[in-house]
Amino acid sequence: MDVRFIMNMMDENDEWSFVHRFPVEVLKQQSEASGTPLLHNPSSMKTYEDDFTRVISEMKEKGNIEAGVFGDIDLDEHREWVENICRRSEIDAVLPLWGMSQDEILTDFTKQGFHAVIIACNEKYLGEEWLGRNIDGAFYNHLKEMQEKKSDITTCGEAGEYHTLVLDAPFFSQRIEILQTEHRYHNGYWFLEIQKSKLIDK
Repeated sequence: MDVRFIMNMMDENDEWSFVHRFPVEVLKQQSEASGTPLLHNPSSMKTYEDDFTRVISEMKEKGNIEAGVFGDIDLDEHREWVENICRRSEIDAVLPLWGMSQDEILTDFTKQGFHAVIIACNEKYLGEEWLGRNIDGAFYNHLKEMQEKKSDITTCGEAGEYHTLVLDAPFFSQRIEILQTEHRYHNGYWFLEIQKSKLIDK
């Protein structure tokens, strides 16, 4: 695919990502490292869907956008939402991971050279001590141990058990280094709030 833009919805002040709460500066660093232009837009719960479709319209005007790519795996309500929003915007919804094994997705992700860390976690499954931990083989083994003990945690956190941030990828020209963070707790979730980060050579 010819990827034209990275698109992310932000909070009403356009400072922090809407759901995962990482700063716009990190998104800019991902954009620079991947060589892909970034579009970020402030939003709120009340206006989210309208804002989302408006940004898609902006992308269509700037880059002849034909489709949006989403990372959903098996949550039907998420798929329904992205397909509806794309239908409304007259573009295709592409879900390349849909229906795949979550175990295979996570293990392939690490084997291919991606580096991601946990930036949010549901306290029902993972405590504050997991913030900043790498997504790697040790983490995968821990998840499988939890599942063997009858935990309902999904391997890829598809139900919101944890969220991650990619700091490096095979197609990044540089990697992101996190320099300063704070831990925040809100409504049953721990968040790794990144205060300072920078791009460094690989």
